[in-house]
Amino acid sequence: MTMTKLQTLTAELPIAGRPSPVESAANIADEAGFFSALKGFEQGRMSSGKAGRSSGMGHVEFLLKASRAGVPVVDLEGEDLADEFV
Repeated sequence: MTMTKLQTLTAELPIAGRPSPVESAANIADEAGFFSALKGFEQGRMSSGKAGRSSGMGHVEFLLKASRAGVPVVDLEGEDLADEFV
């Protein structure tokens, strides 16, 4: 198994900027990590497996959560799309 190097990103958010004043910093950090990975996946810079690993979840869990967030998880066009429905 290959070890992934992680880097830390620090962001200062006012308490008023939190979704809820009682929202924990850990939850906000997890959510920010997911949305960062989701954007990388959406832009094609990251595979769904890598995006899932970087946000602390499995491949399938990431794809399900990405779909719920409104990001298409399948990108087929033309002949590839027609082949899926043969």
